[in-house]
Amino acid sequence: MKIVYSPLLFILLVFGLRSYAQMGEYSAKRKIVGITEQWHALELPTAVFNGVSNDLSDIRIFGISPNDTIEAPYLLKVGKAERVQHELPFELINVSKKNKVHYFTFEVPTHESLNEIILDFATENFDWKVTLEGSQDQSDWFTILRDSRILSVKNEQTDYRFTHLNFPNAKFRYYRISFKSGIAPELQGAHIFLNQDIEAQYKSMDIAHVGISRDKDLKQTILDIDMDQRAPISFLNLDIENGFDYYRSFQIQYALDSTNTEKGTHYGYRTLYRGTLNSIEKNGFRFNSVMARKLKIIIEDHDNQPLNIKNVQVKGYVHWLITRFSENRDYFLVYGNANAHTPNYDIAYTSKNIPETLDNVGLGNEIRIPKKKKAQPTPLFKNKLWLWGILGTIIFVLGGFTLKMMSKKES
Repeated sequence: MKIVYSPLLFILLVFGLRSYAQMGEYSAKRKIVGITEQWHALELPTAVFNGVSNDLSDIRIFGISPNDTIEAPYLLKVGKAERVQHELPFELINVSKKNKVHYFTFEVPTHESLNEIILDFATENFDWKVTLEGSQDQSDWFTILRDSRILSVKNEQTDYRFTHLNFPNAKFRYYRISFKSGIAPELQGAHIFLNQDIEAQYKSMDIAHVGISRDKDLKQTILDIDMDQRAPISFLNLDIENGFDYYRSFQIQYALDSTNTEKGTHYGYRTLYRGTLNSIEKNGFRFNSVMARKLKIIIEDHDNQPLNIKNVQVKGYVHWLITRFSENRDYFLVYGNANAHTPNYDIAYTSKNIPETLDNVGLGNEIRIPKKKKAQPTPLFKNKLWLWGILGTIIFVLGGFTLKMMSKKES
């Protein structure tokens, strides 16, 4: 029988062996269960993030058969919020005052709805309750917002301004803003928007411990937050219960690294977010997603009474993979390789071919991938008798040379 060697078969065999070897370079794997179609969605559970790199570049999906191993392509999707913001043209047509009530009337020459107005006042340090009305003919006015608070606080400790009016979609030709003020407000401008929001998809993180301490010297409140496990976080909410107004600058830090010392573990922190806690808005803050397990919140109290923090909530975006399973194999989600780079798949450029509706698949338990032990260098002589024999021979030869030299010297 004649054997024909195919270059293509050889290449496929080498590639299959290489893929199998690559899988051994990772730390853990989970079997993917429930595959019934070519395309599926796979939500990454929080436990997976304990073993992946910070940028998630070491995530792979391998398909295994008795003959070879292949790599299945995927797209990483993150449940971030999206806002489509359309700014609308307008004209300020009237500014008036009656009994300390100031009126500003805008004409919006469009048939579109709007749902946000941002006011820009040159005036500083104010606190006004605004009424917003709408009309088609400036005769009949309909209330859209009543007693909506806008304010500005600027001093050595705080620089905070909130002049947003948010309301359900409204469609009028004229809009009138009014509020009572003992000082003359100087309106520099305004922006009118129609916002269409796609809500973020979050997953709440389990918090193991929250420690609250006060630094009397620096006049700060410090929260140390330990989560159950490392995960990507992008949202923090503080539930503050106080019967007085407050405006406190604060910062969110996360532990970037740690060092073991004689006094325990020392953590190095990096600032993630700076902002202002206040009694006007909800104290929920979005920031760039970062992989973390420990957080530190530093609140600048100055000479004020510390805030009563009732609860802390930490969330992270939902992460999922859109994956193509092209062959009937056993597929595994594999991760944990510090040397891996972000993969580059064709489906990133042909995503229009992905079905709009995808069924979810699940994951099995984590299985640690055993590492090949590095071969230890074999000692030259395993039997000590050989070593002692060679040492004895060397001593005998050196002794003979010494005696011979001594005899020549005496003669």
